[in-house]
Amino acid sequence: WEGAVIVHLTGELDLYNAPRIRSALLALTKEAPDRLIVDLEDVDFVDSTALGVLIETRGKLADRRAFLLAAPGRETHRALQISGLDQHLKVHPMVEAALAAPI
Repeated sequence: WEGAVIVHLTGELDLYNAPRIRSALLALTKEAPDRLIVDLEDVDFVDSTALGVLIETRGKLADRRAFLLAAPGRETHRALQISGLDQHLKVHPMVEAALAAPI
């Protein structure tokens, strides 16, 4: 999938590693990918700081529709639901679905 960038995150996304994740994701937005897919399959926990990083990243893309989340586990999906972000971010069950989804 040419033009797509897939970022595979693992473990806990929280206050402690959010600055590093933020830096990496914001650097990728400068490349203006056709799709920026954040693969959450191996994420065990996500806090509000990390959720804020995801929102900020989407906002930095010229085309906000190009920001997609993929494969959130149960806990991560629950955090997206509780925060209401599942209504504002495109969440796909698998990376392949995010790659194939219309933008």
